[in-house]
Amino acid sequence: MRARNTGPAVRYVGTVAERSSDPRPAAEARWRAALDAAGLDVDFGRRRRAEYSADASNYRHVPRGVAFPRDADEIVPAVRICREHGVPVTLRGGGTSVAGNAIGEGLVLDCSRYYNRVLALDAEARTARVEPGVVLDVLQAAAAPHGLRFGPDPSTASRCTIGGMIGNNACGARSLAFGTTADNVLALDLLLADGTRTTARRGTSGVAALDERLRALADRHADAIRRELGRFPRQVSGYALQHLLPENGFDVARALVGSEGTLAVVLGAELRLRPVLRDRVLVVAAYPDMVAAAADVPRALPHEPSAIEGMGAELVRVWAARRNRPVPSALPGAGVVGAVGVVGVAGAVGAPAGGWLFIETTPDRAAPLVADLELASATRVVVSEAEQKALWRIREDGAGLATRTPDGAEAWPGFEDAAVPPERLADYLRAFEALMRRSGRHGTVFGHFGEGCLHVRVDHDLQTPEGRERFAEFTAAATALVVEHGGSVSGEHGDGQARSGLLAAMYSPELLGAFEEFKAAFDPSALLNPAVLVAPRAFDEDLRAPRVVQAAPPMLALAADQGDFGRAVRRCVGVGKCRSAAGGVMCPSFRATGDEKDSTRGRARVLQEMLDGRTVTQGRRAPEVLDALDLCLGCKGCKTDCPVGVDMAAYKTEFLYQHYRGRVRPAVHYSLGWLPVWARLAAYAPRIVNRVMAAARLAPVLKRVGGIAAERDLPRFAARSFRRRVTGSGHGVRPADADPATSVVLWADTFTENFTPDVGEALVAVLRAAGFRVLVPPRTGCCGLTWISTGQLGVARRVLERTLDLMRPAVEAGLPIVVPEPSCAAALREELTELLPTHPLAARAAALVTGPAEFLAARAPEWKPPASPWARAKALVQIHCHQYAGGHTGDAEVDLLARAGIAATVVSGCCGLAGDFGVTAGHYEVSMAVAEQNLLPAVRASASDTLVVADGFSCRTQVEQAVVGRRVWHVAEVLAAGLGEAGSGEAGSGEAAGR
Repeated sequence: MRARNTGPAVRYVGTVAERSSDPRPAAEARWRAALDAAGLDVDFGRRRRAEYSADASNYRHVPRGVAFPRDADEIVPAVRICREHGVPVTLRGGGTSVAGNAIGEGLVLDCSRYYNRVLALDAEARTARVEPGVVLDVLQAAAAPHGLRFGPDPSTASRCTIGGMIGNNACGARSLAFGTTADNVLALDLLLADGTRTTARRGTSGVAALDERLRALADRHADAIRRELGRFPRQVSGYALQHLLPENGFDVARALVGSEGTLAVVLGAELRLRPVLRDRVLVVAAYPDMVAAAADVPRALPHEPSAIEGMGAELVRVWAARRNRPVPSALPGAGVVGAVGVVGVAGAVGAPAGGWLFIETTPDRAAPLVADLELASATRVVVSEAEQKALWRIREDGAGLATRTPDGAEAWPGFEDAAVPPERLADYLRAFEALMRRSGRHGTVFGHFGEGCLHVRVDHDLQTPEGRERFAEFTAAATALVVEHGGSVSGEHGDGQARSGLLAAMYSPELLGAFEEFKAAFDPSALLNPAVLVAPRAFDEDLRAPRVVQAAPPMLALAADQGDFGRAVRRCVGVGKCRSAAGGVMCPSFRATGDEKDSTRGRARVLQEMLDGRTVTQGRRAPEVLDALDLCLGCKGCKTDCPVGVDMAAYKTEFLYQHYRGRVRPAVHYSLGWLPVWARLAAYAPRIVNRVMAAARLAPVLKRVGGIAAERDLPRFAARSFRRRVTGSGHGVRPADADPATSVVLWADTFTENFTPDVGEALVAVLRAAGFRVLVPPRTGCCGLTWISTGQLGVARRVLERTLDLMRPAVEAGLPIVVPEPSCAAALREELTELLPTHPLAARAAALVTGPAEFLAARAPEWKPPASPWARAKALVQIHCHQYAGGHTGDAEVDLLARAGIAATVVSGCCGLAGDFGVTAGHYEVSMAVAEQNLLPAVRASASDTLVVADGFSCRTQVEQAVVGRRVWHVAEVLAAGLGEAGSGEAGSGEAAGR
């Protein structure tokens, strides 16, 4: 199984030991100098090489350099120089390959950053010409106004590139309707390894001598090609030599699709576009298990659906837990799947669903299709487009969700992509599950069941030699099983290092020899992506998981990862959703810069290499990691948007703590990190402090000394703090005597207390008007947020201990604790237990903390505020990123405002200020670029009488500083505006609400 298929036509590039050794310094210097002299954008730094050391696979190959070509004229000299110096070349798009196809030890050419345009679109001819780095969703957006689309639709459409799809012959959910990428490619503009530029299409490669050689190859091996290749649509392992046969029109372009960058560099492509599918409904069928679901596929296929997708119940459990949201009610049987979803869907009673088929079809075909599904325990025809999207969203996140099993174990790709003829899928799946049980392995099943393609991430132990040996044994046995059922080890993701070594079990020696001849015809010196498909590396070598150099134990509990920082950063398996250009929050800095360094994945790779210790060598003192984390906003968007649940804000906090232990910190860590202390001191003389901070000569000095961006206005302290405004007017009610059903504690955070006390007063009025007795403690302590975000975790822990002591009366009484500032509420709900995991009050306190809108939505759902002065107005609502990360979508704010007669719309995305981030020197430009993605354009485009509502102090500050004259309101202020005298009243006294 592990033997390499080396042949005389291809020069092998060396042993594993040779590949991992450093090149000779003199030769390396000459190669680098040649690339620099050519004026290419190439980065040889350790941090950059770490970012590109892995794709979405199990493998690690650290490149010698990474280049960012802007056009074909920059790729040509890069390839020539690498050929002259014997340095391999690997093409890379979105880096989402799960088989190790997009990583290499030579020069990586990342075409996604600049070489990414739609060049032309001919709606009448239904064609498009594109550069290789264009993201699929960008092409779809260009085609949509014409009622057209590119057919293949992989779940990574928001970040995968056309070049990568061509490399892997990508398919996606609707390949029943649209086929594979090969079925939709008309011509490829190529750069051959010898420097020749040509265009390959049906009938020719564009080079006469090459055509002659390819025709001879096809003729010589015609019987083996007809016998072994093209047996079913999802057989994409190996080279697609069947397209060279005369009956298939000698289509060289299609033969090159799926060659994984091993034959030629794709400089551009002419693509076929298809009409957009119209009038679709989604038949959702529940099954007791996935074998039963697979067995019903042959009954559904005669109805010609556009998609048949399978999804195991455990995937839904993980989705619900990670998103902190109920399962969409349109999913029949979900109400009894692990008690995670909404109960009451027709057919959802009885035994829990073990999985589902999503069958997309036309309305007229839905009823007869459902009638033919013999094994389904429940079905539902979903007509609403919104409900369909909600269900598809779970399926699209499958590759990421499946990387952790429901019990939290790590699961890995490698053998996640096998395909068999669909009529044999049930038998194969039954045998595969039996193999999993015998091997003691577990995995969540999903995939393109309509074409027999099965995805599963398996909980292999890749950390120990014994575990890796069992991984190899399992892979060999699973390969034999696929072959036994007439299948392919790859159904759409390509072979890469994960499966190239398995081709010998699938194909005859003659066909393997034909593959070698094909490679040699295009790339005789194995310059392009060597050791993939031909002369492969072993599938159980070069794994990126085995080596972890752990330094000091983390200060954060990292409860979701058993306190293991290495395990935590391994959550990033490279699915790359953080590189999406739209939707959700993650990752705002990448959207601003387009640089892999600023993606969640890029940062995770550098952290992983820091723990590995071979490329990033200085551990927690590594400047490369500090650089990678510099533009992380700490927004926590990745915690929700990343299907694997990466929490880069927490990793950044932990790293900063370890990095600066015993060292002098940046000035901003003292100025903004200790903001609660300075605010408390400023409260003694706020007017004097404000005058000093606003002084024309002093303000720039203060900013420079404090590490604050010169472009920012310093905030003004309130003339009277919130507590001074409300203390002394209470009813003498102690927390112990208060009724949790009718009483609430208002916990004034640092921002409400010292900067915006009007927000606190408005919230008191609103809560009282809603029927609650409001208790305001004489001291509320601090959530520690500013120390947490700057990595001063020792201080933050002590601050939180004092805060819990102050919270004790309210916590022991079980009173809800409303915090006006979303980021502070999030810190008390999450970081509190991360920093004080064993404190007897921490978990209880975290469970009681809530935001204003959330509290009113849950505890006063029938309350209707008096008519607002802004009744019948419109509003834009900006949800703080930390709220979003906790599963808060803004529905509560929209509902509350609607009760006041205000029609509100939620603005998506991050504001860009993000606490201390946008105020820190050097971050202003990125901060504003983030704000310009969604928030600021929406504000400017709105009418002047449209309310802008944002509970977050950062969000309000960003808008008010960027859009002159625009006032931004806290939701409590908007609701209180309609109360008038009805809103006035007494808050519980300071003494009464305290001890």
